[in-house]
Amino acid sequence: MRQKAMKVLAVVAAASAVAAGSAVTANSAPAHGDHGGNDREIRNVIYLLGDGMGRTHVTAGRERFYGAQGKLNMERLPYTGAVATYAVEKGTDQPSLVTDSASSATAWSSGVKTYNAAIGVDSYEKRRVTLMEQAKAAGFATGNVSTAEITDATPAAQFSHALLRGCQGPTYSDAACLPKNADGSYEKAPADKTLITPIAEQIARNGTADVVLGGGLARFEPDDQKALQKQGYQVLGSFGDPKLPAQNADSQKVATKADLDKARGRKVVGLFNRGNLTVEQAKAGLPANAPQKQEPTLAEMAKKSIDLLDGRSRKGFFLQIEGAQIDKRSHANDAAQTLGEVKAFDDAVKAATDFAKRDGHTLVIVTADHECAGFNIVEKGTYTNAEAVAPPANTDAGNPANNSGTSRPTSGAKDPARSTGIANGTGAGDVKNFAPATFRTPDDPKNVKDGSPEASLWLTYLSGNHTGADVPIFAYGPGADRFAASQINTDLYKKMYGSLFGRSPRG
Repeated sequence: MRQKAMKVLAVVAAASAVAAGSAVTANSAPAHGDHGGNDREIRNVIYLLGDGMGRTHVTAGRERFYGAQGKLNMERLPYTGAVATYAVEKGTDQPSLVTDSASSATAWSSGVKTYNAAIGVDSYEKRRVTLMEQAKAAGFATGNVSTAEITDATPAAQFSHALLRGCQGPTYSDAACLPKNADGSYEKAPADKTLITPIAEQIARNGTADVVLGGGLARFEPDDQKALQKQGYQVLGSFGDPKLPAQNADSQKVATKADLDKARGRKVVGLFNRGNLTVEQAKAGLPANAPQKQEPTLAEMAKKSIDLLDGRSRKGFFLQIEGAQIDKRSHANDAAQTLGEVKAFDDAVKAATDFAKRDGHTLVIVTADHECAGFNIVEKGTYTNAEAVAPPANTDAGNPANNSGTSRPTSGAKDPARSTGIANGTGAGDVKNFAPATFRTPDDPKNVKDGSPEASLWLTYLSGNHTGADVPIFAYGPGADRFAASQINTDLYKKMYGSLFGRSPRG
């Protein structure tokens, strides 16, 4: 299957490049007002995604690290707005109100609403060209950076096409790559075999991104490295010894920050973990000789990718950067690591905006694909309904207009079978713990500690899954004012396309 897919993929990728190239023109975008109110040509677009990062994630990150009157770097950007994130049901245009990362990433990368789990295809399973493919075909330098596996949904949607996001590789399986019919049987394989080609195999052969940095080494095989090197890529680390059985983990070597620091190629691939990159808080607690200590931070990958891309093309560059672990730690309801990943992502935002300020021709966009887990800031000393033995009815017989308020005493009522205390305090070891996590902020007295009742920041989660809440968007640089609006995520594709190519996309 892999050999056949490789031959088909080479033909399809070449055809796609020609088609994409015919749809774009040289960069002649009229600027639409930058941070200083001056009109400037847009040469570069840096698109940063905090996966799962809702408005409360931003607020909690600000309060945790900078205090109530402080600001994250993203909050310092002059233009702000909101983005609606809904998906659609498969085979229809009917809204599905809660998106996953795949359908959301396809919305901004290809400009179409699609079903959850779809990568680079519309809801009718038709392949749709991506913005990164169009930028590459038009002569822009391109980059894709993530703290997740580089084959994961958000990065994958810029440089691959798959019916299911799980079709990552290294090998093909019907279960991972083919959707199911209503009766539980697998759909017939599509005529376009790219759509069931493992994402790792696509990435290694289509040349869509000049710089690829992230995790996911285990998704790749030695022949993928050979394919990349034939295209002129400098491959950091090793995808394995071709003389050994494919996917021999002992023969694979992850890239390191030291490798990244020395990288000078026009095209560079660096995979720093066999899976997702290590959560920053966990990495900080490891011994100095731990392999995970050799992973770069997202900010370091952002800086290096910009250095590698800047000046490589007279057109400019298009770069996507994802802070993936905000979502993954929100799914786990781990508030401490969620906050740490918000900070790590915000450090990458600073790296991008510092460059944009020096350059003067770079548009920086910061947003999210969806909100994850219903992150909440609750009043100090209070608890969520999830902890009540029987959640109180939200009724007020005296005034029905007040029925959105809870009748529970402010001291809270906790179910001892489900909650034993503050989550990052003494109850942290209880897997059934639904209690708030508490954190000190710069506004608290110096003797206040995380996990104590005295800490001022109390955080809870509504669920372990995505929600349908709108997400914030921040922008800086020429054309940034276009994003100061309430918009749908497909609008982001149109606006970024206009920034790069100076006109609206066809169709």
